[in-house]
Amino acid sequence: AHCGVLFLDELPEFPRSALEALREPLETGQISIARAAQQATFPARFQLIAAMNPCPCGFRGSRQRACRCSPDQVSRYQARISGPLLDRIDLHLEVSPLPADELLTAPAGESTAAIRERVTAARARSLRRQGMLNQQLQGQALDAHCQAEPAALQLLQTAAAQLAWSARGIHRSLRVARSIADLAQSETISPAHVAEAVQYRRALLGNTGL
Repeated sequence: AHCGVLFLDELPEFPRSALEALREPLETGQISIARAAQQATFPARFQLIAAMNPCPCGFRGSRQRACRCSPDQVSRYQARISGPLLDRIDLHLEVSPLPADELLTAPAGESTAAIRERVTAARARSLRRQGMLNQQLQGQALDAHCQAEPAALQLLQTAAAQLAWSARGIHRSLRVARSIADLAQSETISPAHVAEAVQYRRALLGNTGL
């Protein structure tokens, strides 16, 4: 999946050891494999997309069917995904099932071509500004190019303190906010951009699917 997308469906069903092995490439863009006193390092910079149910039966929070799972079953199921791995996933989104009438009568959404055009423009904006993608910003480069308004930084600090984020989580949210600002064609990160980025991380597995 180097330079591509790695999609994992039914994320908690993968062996814990396999999921934990993703932490290194998600952080460094490389993976090291040691065999018989030898070690090899391979490039592994990919976009991880994962999907999972909110509980073993799949109906927790559904408006159509009642969940059959006990709180203990839900807790054990969700605990298969470790906190350190979740911390490396930037966007946590809940996708609720739609009733049949809403699904069949839903209006047409934005076209893929229009979305691609907007994303391409935002990507070009980041490259012109800093010579790299927002996801690659680290350390001083992150501080120099994020251009966050004081009120936006204050909001991020407040959210991080209330939600007990790690330093990694703070930096990842700041990079997401920078991308949201680029999509909005904004030179600076405003409180609204930070608020949207916070919403993508604030609810972990206790309340949402991935």
